[in-house]
Amino acid sequence: MRLIAVLVLLLGIGFWSHGRYWTLADHLNPWAPLTYEAAPDWLTRFKAARFQSEPAACQAFMATTPWRFEALPDRETGPGCGLRNAIAVRQTSVAVGSSFTLSCPAAASLALWERHVLQPAAQATLGADVRRLEHLGSYACRNVYGRESGSRSQHASADALDIAGFVLTDGRRISVLRQWGGDAPASMFLREVHQGACRFFDGVLGPEYNQAHADHFHFDSGRHRICR
Repeated sequence: MRLIAVLVLLLGIGFWSHGRYWTLADHLNPWAPLTYEAAPDWLTRFKAARFQSEPAACQAFMATTPWRFEALPDRETGPGCGLRNAIAVRQTSVAVGSSFTLSCPAAASLALWERHVLQPAAQATLGADVRRLEHLGSYACRNVYGRESGSRSQHASADALDIAGFVLTDGRRISVLRQWGGDAPASMFLREVHQGACRFFDGVLGPEYNQAHADHFHFDSGRHRICR
């Protein structure tokens, strides 16, 4: 409610003053398009949230990134499973090994995270850029933890990606399983990129959440906010 009140105030702040019409700068305007290169600010999540209901805007945003991808048609693949506003990802800003399917809003969050968290953290703590993501997949028509009953996983709608590690430009491999609890700087890097993901994703889970996530980070654009 507080954010909504601030937005209304900004829009009503006398866009009219002394007979002249003012316009807000993009970083103050909640309806200005989200941009890939601009540093994230207090409106970034608000702007990104619109991608859920505005597929064209999400696709337009992704077209400004260095990603290689193609749009996929909406379709149901099973009870409670399917794709809507999704893309097939061949490459992000880095190599990804095997391609994967991801909803466009989740892809937008990943793009922002790579640009504004992952690469800066790699440079600051490890002195090299990330060259490749090592992932465990995204879309899978299944329940949470693969149980026979219960709610569907965010993977069932391609709203989640599991990341197991990173390969740097100098050849080093950083593994969530082996280095999360180890010594700096690799552990520091992993903790920074995990925590930084909470700025862009709704669900962020890692080794300290439970044993099922001991070997990877789970990032999703889902229904619940959690950062563990």
